[in-house]
Amino acid sequence: MDKKNTVKKIISELKKLYPEAVCSLTYSNPVELLIATRLSAQCTDARVNLVTPVLFAKYPTLDALCDASPAEIGEIIKPCGLFNTKARDISSLCRVIKNELGGEVPDTIEQLVKLPGVGRKTANLIVGDIFGKPAIVADTHCIRISGRLGLCDSSNPVIVERQLRAVVPPSEGNALCHRLVLFGREICTARSPKCGMCPLVRICKFEEKRIHEEIS
Repeated sequence: MDKKNTVKKIISELKKLYPEAVCSLTYSNPVELLIATRLSAQCTDARVNLVTPVLFAKYPTLDALCDASPAEIGEIIKPCGLFNTKARDISSLCRVIKNELGGEVPDTIEQLVKLPGVGRKTANLIVGDIFGKPAIVADTHCIRISGRLGLCDSSNPVIVERQLRAVVPPSEGNALCHRLVLFGREICTARSPKCGMCPLVRICKFEEKRIHEEIS
């Protein structure tokens, strides 16, 4: 089975498991999603979702966020870790959006990655979830599972994004990545994946390798 047909099978099976492919971060506008995604670096989405309501209640608008100091933001986001760096990035990106972009979040990856603290993973999430454009969010779950399924041969997020774009239908990429997050948390975990209950086990290179090692 070539990679494009493998992807069709993966998409079909994951749609059965997770009909609703939605971002697990809570937000109500593009700026909030940008901030939540920045906070999610080396932090769980669940913890971010506990912190952002407090942050956005105190600073409910772009203007309010711009008026807040990095120290004030950092005090609220401490539970997310790396709070000094994240607070500086949040403060800076809000000011760039307000002062240089007319208060509007950019709708292209090329523009988004110019914002402080925004990498390709965040940029893809924004263009996919906010603007409905083709996107591949190469996060840790996507990278791990794509490798196990033989779709990619690298752990470099930029390379994984490029390799997946070559085989995943553009209309399916963003939703597939959301489903991979759910799949990675529930079944294809980093440690001790639940291969016995996996609907993709027959096309999984990771399982093939494990069986081969047991036989050997």
